[in-house]
Amino acid sequence: MIKTTDEIAALRRAAKAGTAVFEQTLPLIRAGTTERFLAARMEVFAEALEGYGTYGGLSFLPIIASGPNGAEPHAELSDRAFEPGDFITIDFGVVIDGYCSDMTRTFLLGEPTEKQREVYDSVLRAQEAGLAAAKAGIKCRDLDRVCRSLIEKDGYGDYFIHTTGHGIGTEVHEDPRIGKEGETMLEADMVITIEPGIYLKDWGGVRIEDTVILTEDGCEVITAGIPKSLL
Repeated sequence: MIKTTDEIAALRRAAKAGTAVFEQTLPLIRAGTTERFLAARMEVFAEALEGYGTYGGLSFLPIIASGPNGAEPHAELSDRAFEPGDFITIDFGVVIDGYCSDMTRTFLLGEPTEKQREVYDSVLRAQEAGLAAAKAGIKCRDLDRVCRSLIEKDGYGDYFIHTTGHGIGTEVHEDPRIGKEGETMLEADMVITIEPGIYLKDWGGVRIEDTVILTEDGCEVITAGIPKSLL
């Protein structure tokens, strides 16, 4: 769970490569684009990566969840076309030099409704609180509680239906698990994700995820290149 200097360097490169793919993808997030097409283009962009290290494929099949499909945290790709007013959640990662990246952003096509703003802001506040709390010396369950308690306070606790995060390395999901029952004490040089979410059936969902390197007094976000603001 504790990464070496070389492993952390590879994870940084993977995070930068994944961010580069995200940047190329942003212009395609528009009405009429389908989930499956966007995922295919992201894979093409990833295959053309240069200068980050040895490309080893995708960390996982991209999750592109638009409109009501966003109510499923691990939604399967469909041919649904993006529509004005959609939330679009994109969860994506690449493998560089044998190490994975993982990042999620949720975008909106058009102006948010009051409920969309409320849900998005709840997840964003929870994620930012998790980033602020993440450091060596905190238990996984306590870090999960930081994020989960804010979403519960906003009335959406029943709709945060997965753990707050996980370790990442040669596999995209590794220990430690940042969840309600996680007893592991976090330590410096662990690399984890922080990814709270809200998922409402037949309506949609929001997830925001970053990968961080833990230090003695905080964490370093290595997936900060894509803003966490709605389109």
